[in-house]
Amino acid sequence: MLKIRKKKTNKRLKWGVVGLGSFSEQSIIPNMLLIRRIKVESLYSSNPQRAKSVAGKYFIPNHYSDFREFLGSGIDAVYIGSKNSDHYRQVILAAKAGKHILCDKPLSVTAAEAEEMVRVCREHNVHLAVNLVYRFHPLTMKLKEIIEGGMIGTLVNIQGQFATNFLPGDNFRYKKEYGGGAMLDLAPHVLDLFRYLGGEIKEIHGCNENLIYKTEVDDFAAGIVKFEKGHYGYFNVAFCTPRAFNRLELTGTKGSISIDNLIAGKFPYSAKMTLLLEGEARKAFRKRGNKQNKLLRSVNHSFMRNQDATVTGEDGLAVMKLMEELETKCRLRRT
Repeated sequence: MLKIRKKKTNKRLKWGVVGLGSFSEQSIIPNMLLIRRIKVESLYSSNPQRAKSVAGKYFIPNHYSDFREFLGSGIDAVYIGSKNSDHYRQVILAAKAGKHILCDKPLSVTAAEAEEMVRVCREHNVHLAVNLVYRFHPLTMKLKEIIEGGMIGTLVNIQGQFATNFLPGDNFRYKKEYGGGAMLDLAPHVLDLFRYLGGEIKEIHGCNENLIYKTEVDDFAAGIVKFEKGHYGYFNVAFCTPRAFNRLELTGTKGSISIDNLIAGKFPYSAKMTLLLEGEARKAFRKRGNKQNKLLRSVNHSFMRNQDATVTGEDGLAVMKLMEELETKCRLRRT
């Protein structure tokens, strides 16, 4: 019987990168260049010398310091990795220009802005994804499978920590006007993992403080959440702890699971999953995973098929609402 071979396509999605800080330069662009169906076509920075320098380093054909010219450079999709306070304006302009968008976290600096971003993208038939990468580590995916398979029984508690050390100074993360602060910058990752693994959250309480560096934004935040399914979660995030464990831990009625070096762990270092199940000896597994590369592949695949990505603008909005609710409660408690 004659077999008809499917014709391979060489189609690639043309991407532009907005915001050329160290993360874009050292992670986003190198990972994009490893993906066959992505072509990095254009770069944008408000600093023309920076745009020229990074474009030259990676042989990117186009670089701009005018955002509207950048959007008109023939690109299909954009990654937005600029300062948190710039996300709102740039996402709106990109959506109106008909570009699919991968926006770094947080989606914006207020829930109202995030809601408008989601709405405008829908109105202009473009897809909005959020760069919440920790869903894409192989051990996170395995963890979700274990939970859904009932191996640890009914979920009782989730704990998560994302703590690092950012020194004050020129770092935009310490500027209130740029949307800085430990909660806004780091909590999206933990809260997204909580929602991904434990379901929707219906209550959140906690605190945020200028604990160590005494700047205009918080360098520590902690929260307790209650999930719709009845279990609880605890998280803390910080800019002032250089040697934190950064562990994700889940406890159920039949056992517990922890993952070390997942949150804030850097490729190619392996993450470690430990299982402590009822009636069984302790088990441990290690796994490397370039979560950023996996997210970019997944998002690019969805955009090429004109489909919503795995982590949508609605996911980013849900996280923004939780953080804003916590911030409001903290502010009221201090007054």
